[in-house]
Amino acid sequence: MIRELTWLPAVLKNAGLKVATVDGWEERGTNSAMGTVLGVLCHHTAGPKAGNMPSLNTLLKGTSKVPGPLSQLGLGRDGTFYIVAAGKCNHAGQGIWKGITNGNTHFIGIEAENTGKADDFPWPEVQVDAYCRGVAAILKHIGKDASFCAGHKEYALPKGRKPDPDFNMDDFRKRVADILNGVAPDPVLIPDEEPAKPDGGKGRKTTRRGDRNDLVKIIQGKLGLTKDGVFGPKTEAAVRQFQRDHQLVPDGIVGPKTWKIIDMVPAPAQPQPA
Repeated sequence: MIRELTWLPAVLKNAGLKVATVDGWEERGTNSAMGTVLGVLCHHTAGPKAGNMPSLNTLLKGTSKVPGPLSQLGLGRDGTFYIVAAGKCNHAGQGIWKGITNGNTHFIGIEAENTGKADDFPWPEVQVDAYCRGVAAILKHIGKDASFCAGHKEYALPKGRKPDPDFNMDDFRKRVADILNGVAPDPVLIPDEEPAKPDGGKGRKTTRRGDRNDLVKIIQGKLGLTKDGVFGPKTEAAVRQFQRDHQLVPDGIVGPKTWKIIDMVPAPAQPQPA
């Protein structure tokens, strides 16, 4: 059965955000129907420190105490929105915000990957920026202002029951409001290709998941992967780790900055024939 929130991917993509759909998302939700969407409830996962979205499986399946799905959206550390479910999810619990007491029915839940501890603070700016822009895109779609975005810690009752997310929600809502009002600075976009070379030649294209070409083979060779020319999940994961190792934004996209560092790394030695 196709659920109610199938508009989520298009709304986020139209805002210029990175989106990854999780298999089965259109039919995923609890047994109850989603009601009219009135706002967004922000969370952090309290998951592992390593990885981009290591809590994804938990969002899908739930915990021993709360069955999944646990949110409609997951937000990775690189700013990618994972579309988990198009139906009602178990993310809110008891609480109230703007007079709304049934958060699961009326709020879209976003679980952003973060431990919630000092070891994961401050959050990566690329993730915070995507969080703000994603919330703004949803609120614009449903015709609500930034006040209809709440942190789980603000909604949950009794007060103090939940600590997430562990950043200042007033500052967060100000950034969301600026985006909605058109006064926020434009996001910094990755160029489509490297600058032209001194000899007049064109630079290499920015390469990302889904691409199939010889540039992907070059990347795979440098990272010690099988050179099949397909930029799939394993290649993306290897690129992200390479970027972390070299203090780059771990977005899994090979743009001009990542190409420059890749060029400096020798390809792994190939095994000699026996």
